[in-house]
Amino acid sequence: MSEAKNTDPLKELDLDLEFLPAWAQKPNDAKPYADYAGEERPRSRGRGDWGNRPPRRRDDNRGRDFKGRDAKGGGRDRNRDGGRDPKFQKRDGKRPFDKRKDFRRNEAQQRPPLELDVAIQPEKNGVESLARQIKHTGRAYPLFDIARLILAKPERYLVVLKTRKKEDGSVVQPLFFCQVDETVWLSEDQAVDHVLSRHFSTFYKTEKTEIDPPKGTYTFVAQCGMSDQILGPPNYHGYQEKLRSLHADRFSRLPFDVFKSRVKIVHDEEVVKQWLDDQSWKTEYIAINLPEEAKLESREAVREHFRQHHLSNLIAGVDNVALKASVFSKKTPPRMQNLVRYELDDQRRFPLKVVNVLSQEFSSHGLQFFKRKKSVTHVSVSRPHHLNLDQTPVSDSIRDIVTFVVGNQDCTRRMILDKFVPEPDKPKSAEGDSPQAEPPLSPERTAVLSDLHWLVHQGHVVEYANGQMEIAPKPQPLQPKKKKPKPDKKLKAEKPTVTEVPADASATDETKSAEPPASEISDTTEPPEPSQATEPTEPTEPTELVETSTVAEESPVQDDSPSGEVPVKVAE
Repeated sequence: MSEAKNTDPLKELDLDLEFLPAWAQKPNDAKPYADYAGEERPRSRGRGDWGNRPPRRRDDNRGRDFKGRDAKGGGRDRNRDGGRDPKFQKRDGKRPFDKRKDFRRNEAQQRPPLELDVAIQPEKNGVESLARQIKHTGRAYPLFDIARLILAKPERYLVVLKTRKKEDGSVVQPLFFCQVDETVWLSEDQAVDHVLSRHFSTFYKTEKTEIDPPKGTYTFVAQCGMSDQILGPPNYHGYQEKLRSLHADRFSRLPFDVFKSRVKIVHDEEVVKQWLDDQSWKTEYIAINLPEEAKLESREAVREHFRQHHLSNLIAGVDNVALKASVFSKKTPPRMQNLVRYELDDQRRFPLKVVNVLSQEFSSHGLQFFKRKKSVTHVSVSRPHHLNLDQTPVSDSIRDIVTFVVGNQDCTRRMILDKFVPEPDKPKSAEGDSPQAEPPLSPERTAVLSDLHWLVHQGHVVEYANGQMEIAPKPQPLQPKKKKPKPDKKLKAEKPTVTEVPADASATDETKSAEPPASEISDTTEPPEPSQATEPTEPTEPTELVETSTVAEESPVQDDSPSGEVPVKVAE
């Protein structure tokens, strides 16, 4: 027996293919205009030659042209109130409004916003598949671009809803989860209506029995203007119950008065006969999947029976729930869909919350993070680690690869292979021959790919999603902080204070003031000595790669081989 095929779209996401430009993702033999034959049209300066379109009428069927002038007299036919025909105005001078749009606008304004917390979460199994792919390729991918790829399709992420609580511990807006089809609802009644409308045959079956048709003569019946369902004559005893039932089942969002105004009276004999034929049968509902079958006469009885026997097993209140986005957008209330749509649009503009979740998941799988040019965050199997060729003994092949990457801007893997182990020319196959399988890699190519694999996975060479390679920059030494010289506090001179002379003092005695010391009255301070000033340091060049990660940094590779010997690398 064949195994079930994996249908997870996030697991099938190929990062190498997604990061290619749009023209490179299409097949080479794509010819979208191969079967286009074109059309022959006589072209001239006249507009009538393009399809012989008739000239535009300048009359609006009211004797006036579109500029408001009278077609007969040529003068303006405008009133003094608003410049428009009075029958197209309201009494307050405004244009007439659409009743349906006005009702929806007022209803949206009256309804308070939902007190729920919404989050977009990537599918966990798909994130594990992406982590394995990043480890296998060794490339560095922009983290925000991966988040946007996940948000591009609803099959790749989940919608998480959480309730909020008041100060007393009660829930502001409850959530009810339906286990039949894994949907969530804002009230218990909504969940019950959903199950009875979508999964009615799972719990009940309908049985019709022929009875006598209604007695009397009927010349007209009432019909719903939105669903065209026949409701029967307004004076019939079951009319009001059927009208209420139809409103509750299909049009509960509309007020009952608005729904009732859409009901029309039909005098067609065929429609009246169809209603009589429907009334010649009695409909009963039989409960199934229970030890004892029960016959129910109306939909209200069915609803009450469902609450007693199935409600506690199928519908339950929850504090938080995670749903697939593809299911959520089809089987949830519109208010909840709008709430999720706002959050989704916000994350598509700047997916910060999704990036935080991705970084936690990738960190748990051992992936590392760094910034390129201090702006774009990348995720890779290893962070950049500078390889000092002067102090680290390496083989000649590794030294040649590093030197080649340094000397060639925008270097790629193909350029390295063509430089060191160029591929021999393949013999051209004759027309009609079957395509030959590619030969296995030569030992020389395998050795170069092994060296390049070691350099990439150790972080000495950084290979980005577009295939370009860079050498990990040399880390900058920590610079000492500049110590600013502390200027001496200026000593302010104290004002002289006059001492009072006692009354019995001699007139010849001069009043003396208390003079402060010389150091206290000096208004100037000497400049600091030249040896105290710090010399400015020269600015250093900024590094292109700044290492940032939440995972502990790996220890650098140490060479245990004796001096003068070339270390042996183990191909991963």
